[in-house]
Amino acid sequence: MFVFLPDGRRLDVPVRADAASPTGGDVASAIGPGLAKAALGVKVDGKLSDLQSAVPAGAKVAVVTKKDPEAILLARHTLAHVMAQAVRELFVAEGFPAASVRMGVGPVIENGFYYDFDLPRSLTPDDLEALEGRMRAIVKADLPLVKYELPRADALRRFQDQGDPYKVELITDLPADEPISFYEQGGQAGFTDLCRGPHVPRTGVIAPHFKLMSVAGAYWRGDESRPMLQRIYGVAFATKEELDHHLWQLEEAKKRDHRKLGAELDIFVIDEDVGPGLPLWLPRGAIMVEEIERLAKETEEAAGYQRVRSPHLTKEQLFLKSGHLPYYAESMYPPMVFEDGDKYYVKPMNCPFHHKIYAARPHSYRDLPLRLAEYGTCYRYEDSGALMGLMRVRSMQMNDAHIYCTEGQFEEEFLKVIDLYTHYFELFGIDDYQMRLSKHAPEGLGKKYVNEPELWVKTEAMVRGALVKADVPFVEEEDEAAFYGPKIDVQIKSVIGREFTLATNQVDFAQPARFELTYVDENNERKTPLCLHRAPLSTHERLIGFLIEHFAGHFPVWLAPEQVRIVPIADRHVEYARGLQERLATAGLRARVDDSNERMNAKIRDAELYKVPYIVVVGDKEAAADEVSFRSKQEPDRQAVSAEAFIGHLKDAHARRLLNVSPLG
Repeated sequence: MFVFLPDGRRLDVPVRADAASPTGGDVASAIGPGLAKAALGVKVDGKLSDLQSAVPAGAKVAVVTKKDPEAILLARHTLAHVMAQAVRELFVAEGFPAASVRMGVGPVIENGFYYDFDLPRSLTPDDLEALEGRMRAIVKADLPLVKYELPRADALRRFQDQGDPYKVELITDLPADEPISFYEQGGQAGFTDLCRGPHVPRTGVIAPHFKLMSVAGAYWRGDESRPMLQRIYGVAFATKEELDHHLWQLEEAKKRDHRKLGAELDIFVIDEDVGPGLPLWLPRGAIMVEEIERLAKETEEAAGYQRVRSPHLTKEQLFLKSGHLPYYAESMYPPMVFEDGDKYYVKPMNCPFHHKIYAARPHSYRDLPLRLAEYGTCYRYEDSGALMGLMRVRSMQMNDAHIYCTEGQFEEEFLKVIDLYTHYFELFGIDDYQMRLSKHAPEGLGKKYVNEPELWVKTEAMVRGALVKADVPFVEEEDEAAFYGPKIDVQIKSVIGREFTLATNQVDFAQPARFELTYVDENNERKTPLCLHRAPLSTHERLIGFLIEHFAGHFPVWLAPEQVRIVPIADRHVEYARGLQERLATAGLRARVDDSNERMNAKIRDAELYKVPYIVVVGDKEAAADEVSFRSKQEPDRQAVSAEAFIGHLKDAHARRLLNVSPLG
């Protein structure tokens, strides 16, 4: 039998007498003894597999060693089994029968693994420490893993005899033709689990950089009507540095969590009487919203956008025309039904309204590109379990715009939007992001996606070509497109490692035709424009939630809800402080005087808790000389600075929307 290596070379692999086909381990041995010793797994036609699994003839095979990023995925999967073995050992040591430890599933997840257990008692934090110790002993024992298969009837009988309903259900639900495989860890006296794999060849190759993190409740198979199991989460990394960084991120996440800081900084609240996922912006949060909206409006006006407005609800007919019904129905609030039978929906997006605005007037090719922008409020019925502070909400104000253009204008307009992204990212100091070309899946045509296969291929090629021509780095993702066309999703990773889609740039070849949108071209013929949907600043909710965590509440001067806190040392300095506040306000800056009866240090501490960028202290000397002394996270503290110079300094930082302020000269 033969396979192909990554460099294209053909490799003949001998087939052992006791095997129907060679395994990943056989391929590694055929390449050489050194690689066979170092091998931890293989990639077969791009899919991760292990050394014990069969390799089909003619496959492209790459051997995975500890130097490869895939190695940690194998280790994480095996660690789930190591943890399960440790759990069973712990309960057997306590006198419980081994069969009383029943197990659900134990997959690999981002940064680690978990396993679900049905146990005779509840786990405690102390158990995690004991389990981790047992896991390290199992790893140190260097137990070999052996893969084997059983007929379905034998596999079912095994778990029925053990009284394990979870594994019985998993096997019963497998397709009739799927092989049922097991991995034995440490021989028959060790631990065996139902599993597809892949795994490392033995526990001893697992790096010691893992840690059990927490125990949580989890319904069996995510169904609230099924038993509640205990889920143990663990993390694992290839190096100690990666593990330490991850643990630091988790601690930092607790400090930076936008839900915690949003409350402490008086930015927003979620009120039970208003409803989940419906944030209320407090005055400080409203200032941030207005600053971001001002940024967008100024930027878009300079780029030739025109502002429009649309209502919050519409008749059902509009969304039937656009195709959002039925494709998007599950994410929409239910309709309001009136006596005459008319149904009205609150809008989940702005695009159908903008299409109607385009259609309200005839257009020539000279009018294009036409860029219509709106900070429209949309409503989406997110599942309650998915709601999270400002990041996942049911009411959102979207930095929305639709660009109607000819096919010849597409590339330039598309790349201008990409440039807009990068401009905003530089402004906010966002440097860890990835452009993702989200494409359709052919099997979803007519269901999840508009059934226009040729247009899908054409527009995906147009987007890809534009990105390649402009040398914009990107990755491609299958089955993630909008229902009406391909899109670029901008994946952001925050300082604390939280990853999500912040912005989007979508190509729409379907809705303009649905709405019969046209323009008259140079030959006096009617043509249908392309439409680009774009939202580079996402929604106010998601962007501000991200920025709270990104800056840990220490916002740039221009974005800070309160830019200056003025602290008079004594009552006789209040008049000067208020005069200074008025001068700052005249310069367009936000300042507040703390004239409370608290001591000066308490006033300073209060300003620090609100993360005010500049804390100005004024006393006799400052009042007499028209000066200020200030403390700041933005630059070194200063004494006896001219008030005019200070005001001009901050006015410049605010007007230029500086991310970092240079020290006052």
